[in-house]
Amino acid sequence: MKPTLLILAAGMGSRYGGLKQLDEVGQAGEAIMDYSIYDAIKAGFGKIVFVIRHDFEAAFKEKIASRWEGKADIAFAFQGKDTFVPQVPGQVEREKPWGTGHAVLVAKEVVKAPFVAINADDFYGYSGFEKMAQFLTNDCQPTHYGMVGYVLRNTLSENGAVSRGVCSMDEKNLLKTVTECVGIEPTDDGIFYKNEKGERVALDGGALVSMNIWGFHPHIFELLQKGFDEFVAANASSPKAEFYISTFANQLINEGTATFSVLPNDEKWYGVTYREDKKTVQEAFAKMTAEGKYPSPIWG
Repeated sequence: MKPTLLILAAGMGSRYGGLKQLDEVGQAGEAIMDYSIYDAIKAGFGKIVFVIRHDFEAAFKEKIASRWEGKADIAFAFQGKDTFVPQVPGQVEREKPWGTGHAVLVAKEVVKAPFVAINADDFYGYSGFEKMAQFLTNDCQPTHYGMVGYVLRNTLSENGAVSRGVCSMDEKNLLKTVTECVGIEPTDDGIFYKNEKGERVALDGGALVSMNIWGFHPHIFELLQKGFDEFVAANASSPKAEFYISTFANQLINEGTATFSVLPNDEKWYGVTYREDKKTVQEAFAKMTAEGKYPSPIWG
């Protein structure tokens, strides 16, 4: 069975301003996720599952999913504020769903094979999908998962600070922990982030970071539901608490429940964290298309 590509596309992108998942960055109107789909199919993925919201379902299917019909199996999962959310005493009303871990969980009824979960608005490059396809096919187990680690200096924006999960590994390249660092920016003196006290702390530009490209066995859904139920119970009164994949991965590692192989990748990341990033991304895809790395249109 070929592995599955799970695309997390239900977020709004508050810093960017609008529905950036559908924004056009390619010369023929491609969105960033179109390039990820192309690379994933080329790497051997056989099914594409989109995690979206019901309120933009029609626009999404027309603009994105219809392009790939016939090239892979297509399915949808819907992330709402209450999808697979346990009802607990004291639970307050939320404006948004519960984060990336919740986004993966809502696909549990449509994903049946080993799968990779990615952000819709991040460009990962072909080699990331190639490495993950090999891992999912040959090494993934019910409690042994994987993630592609990107070199920090290759994942920064020229237009503002970003947040990244900095990875620590053992001698076997197994993940020990992911530390979420916020306010990461390059300066003339190096790369720094802001700690909880607001102080600048230096980071190694060659460190591997998580860009939310995680490979899982379907058994993860059983673990996710249990972990999510516990998280909701503990955070029912917090309307902005989010259940992150990276935080849950740390929990599984600390408990000894699962292990994660880190697959290093030195490709340059592109994304639209800020609206000003769009021009840089458009120029990058135009260059890659001119070099023959991608056809135009990408789905042609």
